Amino acid sequence: MRTPKVLVIVMVLIGLAGCGTAGRAGREPAGAAAGAQPSSSVSAPPAPASPPSSGPAPSSRPGSPPGPATSPGPTEKGTPEHGKVHHGGPANSHIKTGGAGVALTFDDGPDPVQTPRLLDLLKKNGVKATFCLVGMQAAEHPELVRRIVREGHALCNHTWRHNLTLGKEKPAKIRADLEKTNNAIRAAVPDAPIKYMRAPGGNFTPRFVTEASRLGMTSIYWQVDPRDWEHHGESSGEHQAKIIREVKRHVGKGSIVLSHDNAQPDTIAAYASLLPWLKKRYQLIALP
Repeated sequence: MRTPKVLVIVMVLIGLAGCGTAGRAGREPAGAAAGAQPSSSVSAPPAPASPPSSGPAPSSRPGSPPGPATSPGPTEKGTPEHGKVHHGGPANSHIKTGGAGVALTFDDGPDPVQTPRLLDLLKKNGVKATFCLVGMQAAEHPELVRRIVREGHALCNHTWRHNLTLGKEKPAKIRADLEKTNNAIRAAVPDAPIKYMRAPGGNFTPRFVTEASRLGMTSIYWQVDPRDWEHHGESSGEHQAKIIREVKRHVGKGSIVLSHDNAQPDTIAAYASLLPWLKKRYQLIALP
């Protein structure tokens, strides 16, 4: 009778061993499944540091010409100061004000028809601007030069006759042209400061900037150019809309904005809409 008991015991032990194996087998798939789930940190490809680009990395400032990064913060009155981040135009001319203020600049005047209209508009909106005057125009319309200064706007030398290649001339010729222009302006306003110079077409060269500096003038380029002087047969309304659209799209804190008052009635009309919009968003300054 012992043999059946032994057989029973052996059969019981075999059964228990089978249950233990089944229990482990029931737990393993769960662990295996969890381990099989891909880790996001391993299977996902690392994100690129910056979006792929077919060209140079874009500037942090929208619509800006090649130049330095956005100014880290405003400086007093937005005054251009050497060595700051607002450099970056041709021949190290200035593309920004150096502070939070936005500077509207108007070239090629004074114009006997459009400049008075622009001055009226600026006065109505309580805005100061910077006028880059052509010497021949200043000599012909001294009363407008006086009005520009009287109403609190800044002056900028834009050369005697808007010679686009002046920067390629010898330093003595460049200096003579700038001095002739300053003399024409000062004939109208003897004590008015002329702190800035803009090369016609933005065609700065190192010698151009150097000669201006020797005469006490900072060379200013621009960050925003709506190309208001460029007409492609569009209607007056379309041209005004383009100016408004381009300024709104590209302006930012510290921008120097280029526009023209000489023979550009659409520019004046565009600024009738732009000035209230700009005033709500930015401090508008004359370059000090």
